[in-house]
Amino acid sequence: MRWPPDLSETPDPQGAYPRLSHAQLKVLAGRGERRRVRRDDVLYAEGLPCTEFFAILAGKVATVEGFGVDDQVIGVHGPGRFLGELNVLTGQVGFVTGVVAEDGEVLAVPADALRRLVAEDPALGDLILRAYLIRRMMLIGLGAGFRIIGSRFSADSRRLREFAARNRLPHRWIDLEQDEEAEQFLRSMGVTPEETPVVILHGETVLRNPSNAELARAIGPPGPRVQQTRCDLLVIGAGPAGLAAAVYGASEGLVTMVLDNVATGGQAGTSSRIENYLGFPSGISGGELAERAAIQAGKFGAHFHVPAQACGLHLNAGDHIVAVREGGTIHARALIVATGVRYRRLDVQDLERFEPTSVYYAATMFEAQMCERDPIVVVGGGNSAGQAALFLVRHAACVRLLVREDALSRNMSRYLAVEVERHPRIQIMLNTEVRKLMGEESLAAVIAENTVTAERSTIEARAMFIFIGAAPHTAWLADEIALDPRGYILTGANATRSGREGTPGSVGRPFPLETSRAGVFAAGDVRSGSVKRVASAVGEGAMAVRLVHHYLQAGE
Repeated sequence: MRWPPDLSETPDPQGAYPRLSHAQLKVLAGRGERRRVRRDDVLYAEGLPCTEFFAILAGKVATVEGFGVDDQVIGVHGPGRFLGELNVLTGQVGFVTGVVAEDGEVLAVPADALRRLVAEDPALGDLILRAYLIRRMMLIGLGAGFRIIGSRFSADSRRLREFAARNRLPHRWIDLEQDEEAEQFLRSMGVTPEETPVVILHGETVLRNPSNAELARAIGPPGPRVQQTRCDLLVIGAGPAGLAAAVYGASEGLVTMVLDNVATGGQAGTSSRIENYLGFPSGISGGELAERAAIQAGKFGAHFHVPAQACGLHLNAGDHIVAVREGGTIHARALIVATGVRYRRLDVQDLERFEPTSVYYAATMFEAQMCERDPIVVVGGGNSAGQAALFLVRHAACVRLLVREDALSRNMSRYLAVEVERHPRIQIMLNTEVRKLMGEESLAAVIAENTVTAERSTIEARAMFIFIGAAPHTAWLADEIALDPRGYILTGANATRSGREGTPGSVGRPFPLETSRAGVFAAGDVRSGSVKRVASAVGEGAMAVRLVHHYLQAGE
């Protein structure tokens, strides 16, 4: 590699590159080994798992994107700093390469030993975790990592982009509709239009229209692929309730596994900012909250498999057996269902035609980038719609909020409604419903009707965001446990009143969060009668684990 003449250390205005103290280096030295390194030595490589944590004792190390091809230096680091990012803790492949820029010495600690140390030393663990979280955000902002090449009009392109964004995977999007060189490049590689989109990993591996599971396996760590897996506690759904259950289950000694079909975070993970969650006075994005919780659970030994979709449940010899769509079965002594809810779709003609390109059910940075400087409409009058409008207005040309009710305060928290009403670039249209969608390949406008005056108007819109309530994700349970008329899971006394055969009937049973099947618990939004808030979901996840312990101790 041809090094630039200036190899001065990269500044650290955000706290991404803290220096370890002598005491912290001493603690790390007890878990690793010192190594002499020479210029151009590669410590870890893009596209390969990073099996070691490196702290610099002498000399300098650079992080490089496209090593051996583009050689883009992202940062240069000297003595006292440590290398890597979240992939060291998660087991994913590296998105950049660590190359020695100046002869020196490093301290190498096996990744497994680092994970144990992070759990045992809170101060050191917090320092490393905070830095790694910031570095992951920086890589995402730089567009480092793998490439997704496809057409913006392709449903599969959007699927892959959403999966990468929801799982906070560093990547760069290349639109074939705007980049002729990319189209020529794919043609030269023999990629046909039917095989797009493609994913290019570390400049070499090409995945042709991969499934989410195939992409996840390429990034690592893989989802369950064995014929049969056993655990003490299986948590299905990695929203706030499932993440809390994972943290408390693993930290209290249960062999814990977590499945989710899309990403950690659930509906909360799609929120641009959660402002009323205890302990975060300035708010926190749903994605960051989920990432922190997943790492915390992993620190205690919980095993995550994403994407992995539960598609069936039955009982055999006392085990709860869950079939996984991606292959195999999981046998669990106890089960917590935290699958949450799915947003309802708008009942309007041609919705399916525009969903792949112009209709969204979340408002994260991914969606904001998709509608940058475009006019948009947000449909809904609840908190999710209000938060989405406030976030998206920072990126869109203008935002029109279409509300079926006659006042925002009907379904929206008062503090949020006031903030929305005061924003000069959000136009609120009360008593309004969408009647028709217009456009060719993508959305151009919506026709909306005032339900009081019957007056219709055409609203220019390049994207539509829908937040009109949700339905529980329980179809996969078939008829295995008792549900209420709307499909939510009955627990506790309500499960008893269902009259379902086999419901635990001893004193105190079912437990408050236990379903009509002994040892199967429900937590969060999917549970009938739950409070649809992040804090209550977290509380239920933690409470469910305590009840799992009672169930296991009873020997049932």
